[in-house]
Amino acid sequence: MAAALYCVLLVVFWGIAHFFHVPALRDYPVSTTVAFASLFAPYWFFGFGAADSFRNWLPTSTGRILVSALLTVPYPLLAIPRGNFQWPMMAALLLICVGVSALLTLAQRPANWADLIVLACVGLLIDLGLLSTAWPFGPSGAALWPGGLGGFPKMMMANLALYGYLVVKPLEGIGYDLIPRKADLKIGLREFLFYAPIVLILGFALGFLTWHGRQAHVSEFPAAWVFTFFFVALPEELFFRGLVQNLLERRMGRTGALVLASIIFGLSHFNKRAVFNWRYVILATIAGMFYGRAWREQRRLFASSVTHSTVDAVWSIWFR
Repeated sequence: MAAALYCVLLVVFWGIAHFFHVPALRDYPVSTTVAFASLFAPYWFFGFGAADSFRNWLPTSTGRILVSALLTVPYPLLAIPRGNFQWPMMAALLLICVGVSALLTLAQRPANWADLIVLACVGLLIDLGLLSTAWPFGPSGAALWPGGLGGFPKMMMANLALYGYLVVKPLEGIGYDLIPRKADLKIGLREFLFYAPIVLILGFALGFLTWHGRQAHVSEFPAAWVFTFFFVALPEELFFRGLVQNLLERRMGRTGALVLASIIFGLSHFNKRAVFNWRYVILATIAGMFYGRAWREQRRLFASSVTHSTVDAVWSIWFR
């Protein structure tokens, strides 16, 4: 079932990419499709219990560390056909994947110094865009990822986090399960309805939100929602709820973890569309409270991702 749905989703995402006119798919359709398929595979199959098979297949710590290097495969598949493959960048990606796996192997107890280093490293790499341009591995300002594929680094780090905390150092309570339940939709939409009046009132009052003033096409919302769910909401929920909030609960309890994880989530938006976008930080922090509530009710990332993707899809289509 997981393999069949994987193939169906590849077709769906191919259609969505065409709908949004992603240039990378137009210019290099084969390499882009193959690279994306290799990037999406661990992200997808880990949601259907593949981590157990990996642990059985790789009984030694050394084997698990070395196999983490395979998470870098999407980069050469994408870069070589375009003629912009960079060995320093490849070496950096290998060092990150193998280094994180080795660090987690050395410190198997949850919520310790190794987790702090790993999460800080992965979070800063994405939030500061350190894997989004060729510099310092190539010309300053040069694009590392083709147009429309800027989400590849986030997905690669999501795969690394999943591999690290499901295979190398299994962490209970992450809730990474891609088999939906009715409760996921119920909880996710409930938290969206709780958050909506707050963000509308505060967003307009702060001058953060403005109405688009147009009517969306009938296919625009489901396409935006599906894309957002898999490539924005789920990776971010994995990091901030499944890992950060989960690990913080072991140190400071449920309420403290919810508040601190939400603040960290809010601060991760500081550099979006401004040098320091304090309005975005405030609204994202409040949103994080509702995303965190959705996750912790049954410890399901699917539920919090429903809330997250619904908020983002509504915002991107009807507001600015």
